[in-house]
Amino acid sequence: MPTNPIMITRARTQAHTPAWQQAWSRALRDPHQLLLRLDLDPSLAAGAASAHGLFRLRVPESYLARIRPGDPDDPLLLQVLPQAAEALERPGFGPDPVDDAAAMAAPGLLHKYPGRALLIATGACAIHCRYCFRREFPYGEFGGLRDWGPALAYIREHRDISEVILSGGDPLALPDHRLTELLLLLERIPHLRRLRIHTRLPVVLPERIDAGLLSWLGRGRLQHILVLHANHPREFDPPADTALARLRASGVTLLNQSVLLAGVNDDLGTLCELQERGFAAGILPYYLHLLDRVRGAAHFEVPEARARELHAGLGSRLPGYLVPRLVREVPGASGKVPLPP
Repeated sequence: MPTNPIMITRARTQAHTPAWQQAWSRALRDPHQLLLRLDLDPSLAAGAASAHGLFRLRVPESYLARIRPGDPDDPLLLQVLPQAAEALERPGFGPDPVDDAAAMAAPGLLHKYPGRALLIATGACAIHCRYCFRREFPYGEFGGLRDWGPALAYIREHRDISEVILSGGDPLALPDHRLTELLLLLERIPHLRRLRIHTRLPVVLPERIDAGLLSWLGRGRLQHILVLHANHPREFDPPADTALARLRASGVTLLNQSVLLAGVNDDLGTLCELQERGFAAGILPYYLHLLDRVRGAAHFEVPEARARELHAGLGSRLPGYLVPRLVREVPGASGKVPLPP
């Protein structure tokens, strides 16, 4: 009997697929299955299915394991569960709350602030956070996600740019060979000093921090800064701690930024624990963001007065180096705008 070529192809592909990509492929994408797995009220199904049609569900198994079964108010669940509230139209909430379209200097390249430019390296994410300000971003319209040439040409021509920020999506969703290719191209631009990477993967998919990625991060002349995005102390678990320790050992500077989210972290005890827990894992607090007012996320908004109160509480309880800056993004501003006390 002849050998089945399809079976051989699948076996080889599995054998050569990195563990993180295998974990990525196993992410849960069905709202009905999410409710079943977490023993949640079936009455949530209709709203979850409706919101899923607007913005698809995606939750890695490693993150799913940290959500408390049977608790519809679990703060990790609320970040990923599609809800009926996402379909409600609210004044002031739109598809591009930070005016990314107006800042597009080249395909996939945003130039909003002096001295740095942001490269949207990919539209892929390991987890789909329901408050994501790019949930309606038209990634498919930008060839820069496939061809970085025009973006790199723009950076070369603007010698005032000393820092490139990799964003997305999540830039660590790219395979190592694509990241290496991009790094080598950026290394050739003499006026660049730093490469900043904004990512959620070390927390939501710790398998991504493997030897291949660490080799990429450890090479070259550019200083590497990794800005993690963790919103709740329970997002740190032993696998995430191990991943972060490996990043620290590679010499990467680690910072954390969070979004202030109603029902998730809008209480002082949670915010204090988040800063302490992150610092224990070797991460310095960076920003505490007010919600970017993207359509579908209005139910996460925390009033500004409450945000100021919480930030003042952090300052009274924690040493200064553990207090993130409370900021909002204002289209047209020259940087993130701090909220005064």
